[in-house]
Amino acid sequence: MTTRLAGAPELFRLAWRRDRILVPASVLGLVALSVGSAQATLALYPDDEAAATGFAGILTNPSVIAMYGPLASQTADALAVFKTVMMGAFLTAVLGFVVVRRHTRTEEDEGRHELVGSGVVGRWSPLAAAAALAVIAVVAASALSAAGLAALGMDGAGSTAFAVAWLSAGLATVGVTAVAVQLASTSRGAAGLGFGFLAAAYALRAVADSADAGTLLHALGWLSPLGWAGRVEAYGANRQWVLLLGLGALALGVGVGLAVLDRRDLGAGLIPARSGPSKAGALLASPLGLVTRLARGTIIGWSIGITLGAVAIGSLLGSVADLADDEVIQEFLRQLGGSAGTIEDIFVATEVRFVAVAVAAAGVALLLRLVGAERGGLGEVVLTTPVSRTRWYAAHVAVSLVLVTALMALFGLVLGVVGSAVTPLAPSVGAAVGAALSTVPAIWVVVGVAALLCGALPRVAPLAWGVLLVAFVVGELGTTMNLPSWVIDASPFAHLSQLPGGEFEPVPAVWLTLIAAALIAAGWAAYRRRDAV
Repeated sequence: MTTRLAGAPELFRLAWRRDRILVPASVLGLVALSVGSAQATLALYPDDEAAATGFAGILTNPSVIAMYGPLASQTADALAVFKTVMMGAFLTAVLGFVVVRRHTRTEEDEGRHELVGSGVVGRWSPLAAAAALAVIAVVAASALSAAGLAALGMDGAGSTAFAVAWLSAGLATVGVTAVAVQLASTSRGAAGLGFGFLAAAYALRAVADSADAGTLLHALGWLSPLGWAGRVEAYGANRQWVLLLGLGALALGVGVGLAVLDRRDLGAGLIPARSGPSKAGALLASPLGLVTRLARGTIIGWSIGITLGAVAIGSLLGSVADLADDEVIQEFLRQLGGSAGTIEDIFVATEVRFVAVAVAAAGVALLLRLVGAERGGLGEVVLTTPVSRTRWYAAHVAVSLVLVTALMALFGLVLGVVGSAVTPLAPSVGAAVGAALSTVPAIWVVVGVAALLCGALPRVAPLAWGVLLVAFVVGELGTTMNLPSWVIDASPFAHLSQLPGGEFEPVPAVWLTLIAAALIAAGWAAYRRRDAV
């Protein structure tokens, strides 16, 4: 045992050194999300009576429950964390997955694991160090969020249960990732397994939570780590014992991962990489075609997710009319989505902005593959051919920009079709598509930041995630958190037109587009001159 864990403390310190910005920034972003959202909701519903007669009455809609889980109780505290319990549990799980994969399978793909392993390093040490750092990140995000909620005056037991909800999902995902990185033979394959698991966990939870309590289908929610987050019922039943499920999943996953690690070859996985065709197709004859082909799984996955999200949001439009009787709710939605148009228009504007942030994440993830290709050796191979650096860089940028634009158009189209079928008061298909596309310039700015970092500072390129998180919190929640206007204006998402229902403002859209173009151009200029990573 001692030999297998030799060098684990040193590898942990190395992992922390490399993630000394990524992990703290992610943790602080999650804390700001939970505390800021709760503070804004409590300002609208300061007591249980106001909560029970306000927004809480609409949250029994099956579509709402499928998206966010059940409301734990008809209290102000439960209402304050209604959206962030499930959203935060998912993001915390993603954080745990990213940290473990980054310091295990990605290290093997890029050859550093073999180099490190030539020293006095035990077989289990890389996985142990990665899992330890991921657990610390998950615990920090959960505990600090709970402390922040308690500091707002919210119930202490409920705040602890809130931390348990995030912890149970995060710890379980760390355990699952410990196995996934042994099964997959590539970092991309591990990503497919990890995000596939999270997608399945979310879908199972959505179906189970929408079913009647006491039925077998409802009980299946206990099979999903994301389902555990909802079953904790923070500020309700406060089932803090659910943490034992997360700890058990963590121990089981890490144990299985270590057992498999002992039996596989370094750099390989139990699931072999699929052999490609003997001859490349015409699509792979250009850098753009190659980048598109490599991103095929991501494109398909995001398209499916955006479609399902649009269907869920569109189906809620039939219940939005009930909000018209509550001025407090209307004011809250106006702070997020503007004041133009009907209550249905304002609701759609609010949701479109949140979806835009998620789509921006897809663009950032694709663009960061430029640096990943360098570290994995693919970029070097491609650039030994007549392909120039300009074409290789432009291919990654083009795929990212086209994807985010197409995803927003798809979201608007599906939302418009479903919403129109649910209620005649919903925005038209054209209005929904226009509202979705109006957010694209802001998304392009975020993609531009990622392009600049990849081109100029590849070693810190993952900071693009922190930029996206800050832009989201400041731009979308800054008004509800009473942040200064100059801080809010720093986010590209704060300059969007109030659509549908309002007028399209071309000047901010043009400025955002120009800023995005300048960022991309600066990244290109730096990429042409710098050495490979």
